[in-house]
Amino acid sequence: MKTKPTLELADIKAIASAAEAEAIQNNWAVSIAIVDDGGHLLWFQRLDGAAPISAHIAPGKARTAAVGRRESKVYEDMINGGRVSFLSAPDLDSMLEGGVPIIKDGQCLGAVGVSGVKSSEDAQIAKAGIAALGL
Repeated sequence: MKTKPTLELADIKAIASAAEAEAIQNNWAVSIAIVDDGGHLLWFQRLDGAAPISAHIAPGKARTAAVGRRESKVYEDMINGGRVSFLSAPDLDSMLEGGVPIIKDGQCLGAVGVSGVKSSEDAQIAKAGIAALGL
């Protein structure tokens, strides 16, 4: 039987803190969600001024990145490239840029999803959070 690393509360808090710092530094009002490798919500925060809809989109982006084991932007690009049938893929409920998987030693530990600003900026915040782990 193989073993793999998992996210602990200290890891989640470090990711959340770094992601929040990135958003605040840029004056971006966003929602931030962190999920485990099965897409189950571990952390959620909505910064002051973030649009209410971002509270639904951020967890969806995180789930999509975790269960798909790749950035949610990959799915957005496929759909924009004409593969619209991908919209019917099960359990991928937010195929927009801004969901980033947390990968260690080739294993997906979970993902971070951010919503509230431009999609590329959402991804920037998510990656800044993950960078706090030093992976």
